[in-house]
Amino acid sequence: QVPLVESGGDSVQAGGSLRLSCAASGYPYSSACMGWFRQAPGKERERVASIYTGTGSTYYADSVQGRFTISRDNAKRTLFLQMNSLKPEDTAMYYCATRLAYHSALCTGGYNSWGQGTQVTVSS
Repeated sequence: QVPLVESGGDSVQAGGSLRLSCAASGYPYSSACMGWFRQAPGKERERVASIYTGTGSTYYADSVQGRFTISRDNAKRTLFLQMNSLKPEDTAMYYCATRLAYHSALCTGGYNSWGQGTQVTVSS
């Protein structure tokens, strides 16, 4: 288990932007999958975006492609999710998660460290 601390969630109006942050300490950051997931009430958790730190390859769910950008600050071991053009359907609890990995294909699942979540609420 790796301590993950998220921040940045807030309530915004549709069309607005937010930037989520996730700080990961004490982790072999150079070879890991780091992802952002979200879960809305009554819905299953879904992977929104992920990045493989070894190569920088990224994944985005179709629902956020072109609006969200995942990035990282290697020196600070921090993961970000820039969310633009927010929609009411983006409303959810957003979680940061990570797992050790030696290939980007492993970023589809198996995450074993999770943050506490940060709430994003988008009003119409």
